[in-house]
Amino acid sequence: MTAYLSATDVTLKVPHFVQGERPAGTFASTLFAAITARPRREYREILSNVTFHAREGDRIAVMGRNGAGKTTLLRMLSGAFKPTSGYVEVAGSVQALLNLSLGFHVDGTVRENVFVRAAAMGVPTRQVARDLDEILHFAGLEHAVNHRLSTLSSGQRMRLGFALSTTIQHDIMLMDEWFGAGDAEFVDKARERMVGRVAGSKIVVLASHSFQMLRRICSVGIVLDAGEMVYFGPINQAIDEYKKIYQSTPEYIARRKFEAENEGLVTEGIVARDGAAPARPRDGDGTG
Repeated sequence: MTAYLSATDVTLKVPHFVQGERPAGTFASTLFAAITARPRREYREILSNVTFHAREGDRIAVMGRNGAGKTTLLRMLSGAFKPTSGYVEVAGSVQALLNLSLGFHVDGTVRENVFVRAAAMGVPTRQVARDLDEILHFAGLEHAVNHRLSTLSSGQRMRLGFALSTTIQHDIMLMDEWFGAGDAEFVDKARERMVGRVAGSKIVVLASHSFQMLRRICSVGIVLDAGEMVYFGPINQAIDEYKKIYQSTPEYIARRKFEAENEGLVTEGIVARDGAAPARPRDGDGTG
């Protein structure tokens, strides 16, 4: 079956409650105002008219500042969120590596959690039973199969979630940042599996802030800003567009100004101490 993934005029609005403010001069009046003030419900637009189409072979980067809507878009593509308007079309099996602990229950055993989480992923029980030993071996939890999940460390739970989520090769892979947590031995195993799963997927969508990784893996890029898609096209141009956005923010400008001022102070200190200006770097020597 040919895999494809598309979003057409996708908009998501979610309700949230805003607490009203009342002037208060004392702790008692502040507490009374907090108790009696009725919150009002407002709607916030998280994504606005996002449209793109992915075909087999596409490796799509999703870029944007924190809060731009990257994770929300991935969750909508996975089916976890339904758009307020517009629609998402998916053909092929989908694996979303967004929250590795999602669906786990701390009071269940490791074995029970594997079956429950796999059922939520749409994996047949027969296949889970066949792959159980391999899942536990990859996670290094063969000895803990009948232990309650609450007895495991956060790292062990993470390994279990990763092993279960990546056991089966899917047509479409959605990832929120590249996996890199855990001890060195497990990270190496996880990296090797991730490379294989990405290579075996027909479509990959990866949200990340690492330009180097995105250039290495992805062919096209989506740039989000405040929930709106401002660019969709070749990866290098997408990265350039994203740089224009974050380099124009007051935070970035202030940080660059601070760095430049401190660099000047350091240079002046060197001159005052050594009595000579530092040698200027030659063009193209990679400094600066």
